[in-house]
Amino acid sequence: FSRQGYEEPPWQHPAAGYGDGYPYQSHQWQPVAWQDDRDLRQRESYGKSQRDQHYYRGYHPNLATGPPGQESTAAVSLIFEPGLCLLPSPQPSGQPSLLLQYHESGLSSSSHELSQYIRDGADHYDPVLPGSWNVGQTGGTSMSTPTPAVPLKFPQLHTALCFGAGGHLVLACPQRPAEGLPPRVELHSLEAILHGTEELEELQAFPGPLAREDLHKMDVMTFCQQKITTGCDLSTQRGRDSSLLWKLLVLLCRQNGSMVGSDTAELLMQDCRRQDKYKGQDPAVGLTDDEWASRQPGTLDLITGEVPPVVETQAQIVEKFTKLLYYGRKKEALVWAMRNQLWGHALFLSSKMDPRTYSWVLTGFTSTLATNDPLQTLFQLMSGRIPQAALCCGDATWGDWRPHLAVMLSNKVGDTELNQRAIVTMGDTLASKGAVEAAHFCYLMADIPFGYFGAKADRMALLGSSHRQAFSQFARTEAIQRMEIFEYCQQLRQPESFLLPFQVYKLLYASRLADHGLPAQALQYCEHVCTALLRRDPAAHPVLARQVVRLAERLKLSDPLLLEMPEQDQALEPDWLEQLRACCREWEVR
Repeated sequence: FSRQGYEEPPWQHPAAGYGDGYPYQSHQWQPVAWQDDRDLRQRESYGKSQRDQHYYRGYHPNLATGPPGQESTAAVSLIFEPGLCLLPSPQPSGQPSLLLQYHESGLSSSSHELSQYIRDGADHYDPVLPGSWNVGQTGGTSMSTPTPAVPLKFPQLHTALCFGAGGHLVLACPQRPAEGLPPRVELHSLEAILHGTEELEELQAFPGPLAREDLHKMDVMTFCQQKITTGCDLSTQRGRDSSLLWKLLVLLCRQNGSMVGSDTAELLMQDCRRQDKYKGQDPAVGLTDDEWASRQPGTLDLITGEVPPVVETQAQIVEKFTKLLYYGRKKEALVWAMRNQLWGHALFLSSKMDPRTYSWVLTGFTSTLATNDPLQTLFQLMSGRIPQAALCCGDATWGDWRPHLAVMLSNKVGDTELNQRAIVTMGDTLASKGAVEAAHFCYLMADIPFGYFGAKADRMALLGSSHRQAFSQFARTEAIQRMEIFEYCQQLRQPESFLLPFQVYKLLYASRLADHGLPAQALQYCEHVCTALLRRDPAAHPVLARQVVRLAERLKLSDPLLLEMPEQDQALEPDWLEQLRACCREWEVR
């Protein structure tokens, strides 16, 4: 339709960057000059305008018909273009706008739909149609300048929620205060919401933090025993290895963090499911089958001309050994003793002969032992070599690794470095085969220090958990609890000691406590981490120090001591928090 005769004020656009930070860019309108848009509409064909008009009438039946004579003069009131929001077009004098017709006809189920099209200068959405759109009130022919409408951030009513630092879940219920509904905010305890979940029960069962003064070590030992009973499947190898770590923590706690090799060896043999039967072998003495046959009972002795009787008793074996020495036949006496397991006689006699003969007899003795026999491990270690068990353990065909470690711990040789290297090698072998708990047990026996998650070359970061897997699998709650018990056992022996790499996991554990509605315990963990950092230079770990301050500031009002303070002093912060914040500021200044 022709639009001549209507005075149309120019479109007032906002700044070009309007809405750049709006999170829903797909709903933004693209500014188009009003004058250009008018020229474009003037060039539109009558058929398109008529089709648009029929479309709206078909969609809204209440507006399908109008007063006679108005259909030819009414302008298309809504324009749909890609990238544009719905804009009201000017109306002839005396005719209500289409938006007003929508409102009066009852098509809009709520004022929310109309608020999509109407916006005042303050970007405030009025649920009632503004009076500026009512031409009848002004009595003039001029229309108010249409303004662009930015869509609502959320198209529907919904519940907004957030997590409070006091262990609460805060809900803002979907109400309409403009319609007289009172706004309502609900506070729910996370501890009550998560009651009965496995994660919360695991956190509540642990008697942490373990550095508190009112803790008795029997509580820690009881917790370890419960983990052995309920958390370890003794029918699997990994379950037995995990049980062994918990038993080691019980031993350390009972003995105030100190132990000797024989204590650990006893623990290893208690956890060993069965005593393997190691099958012996014939000694390798370097004789051919014919030579062995010539020395079998019942064979004619070419020197004495006698047929030796069939030997059956130990006394007859010794008598034969002595008779050979009567004739000065030392080599044959050694062979006879080795053949009939008289290793004491053979070793003593060879030790009085030349060193080569002694080495020969000693090799024959060790060759009678099975390859996986713990005695073989001991003799190899005493000979100054890394035992073969340290390189082959963990294999199903090799047998249990515990007896081999027990014999190395209980019989340390003079070379301390060799002992440590053999135990570390056994740990590396077990770790390469996936036995992480068993490997960490060996590392503890060799006094290997704990490292960091990012340093993959380190052998341990958390006790019983491999730091070569994903962090979510690595930093499990059970692994952090087990590591804290080990640190506690160290503090029983040296009260001022702590594991510095472990402090970051304490902070992680504190955040989990806060997430599960236990803010008071979380604040205690922050205090203990702060104490450990203040003993060292907090500037050496600035990121950890800032994160502790950040979490403690949100949890400081959960301190039970605030209930005992006077009201005028409740705004004060704990001394440890002020000290750590001051250290962080000093580091930032430097």
